[in-house]
Amino acid sequence: MKEAAEKSQRGIQSVEVAGRILQALAKRRTAAPLSELASAAALSTAQAHTYLVSLTRLGLVKRDALTGYYEPGPLSLRLGLIFVEQQQAYRVAAPYAASLAEKLGFSVAVCVAGAQGPMIVRYERGAYPLHVNLHIGTVMSLSTTSTGRVFSAFLRPDRFAAMMESQGIARLNLGFDDAESSDSAKTESLDKVRKRGMARSVDSPSPGISSLSVPVFDADGSMQLALTVIGPSGAMDVAWNGQIATELQDASRRITDYLTESASIHAD
Repeated sequence: MKEAAEKSQRGIQSVEVAGRILQALAKRRTAAPLSELASAAALSTAQAHTYLVSLTRLGLVKRDALTGYYEPGPLSLRLGLIFVEQQQAYRVAAPYAASLAEKLGFSVAVCVAGAQGPMIVRYERGAYPLHVNLHIGTVMSLSTTSTGRVFSAFLRPDRFAAMMESQGIARLNLGFDDAESSDSAKTESLDKVRKRGMARSVDSPSPGISSLSVPVFDADGSMQLALTVIGPSGAMDVAWNGQIATELQDASRRITDYLTESASIHAD
């Protein structure tokens, strides 16, 4: 009986070897040279190169033409997005993002914690055009965007530390519009984000573009994603008590309340 079960679960060794290369790439979080991937997967460089050729053809990996380093490919991104789309927080937040974009007239991004930083997984374009190229898969700066500051303030410390490492940040330079240069001022600014439950960027990181961002939590109080409204600075009201801030906070509360109630129902 046991032998039959083992036979039915027998896999293809070459696929599992390719999986070791993908795991090594995912663990590194940034583009990697052939030699490093080969070593991590316990392969010779010639063997690893053969697998990487096939993985590149499939779109699971892509090779930078300048550096020759390998990084996750478009198929990896699509698979990752499919995984995100199955998460309850995303499914609940998606219609709110569409509704906010239609009601406010500005673009709205749903962002989750990715390997390299906060990543846009849904992007609803507003009526106001933007001169920045934002799209699904865009990774947001931790230090210069309102989305990054929200993740800095509310994300679980170990996950936040991993994103800082991926962005090459040794110490977080918050760059708040009301921050000073001292570390104590930066800490205070993060405390202000937590107290307000919101962060904003004005003309940063792109001149003429402003944004407001709020976190969304699950029943355990863990941050699941961020909702960010983005628009031209001259047209967008970024006041802490303005319409955009109020609508964002209301959406965040509604999504969090739904996730909390849903968890309670399933617990019963």
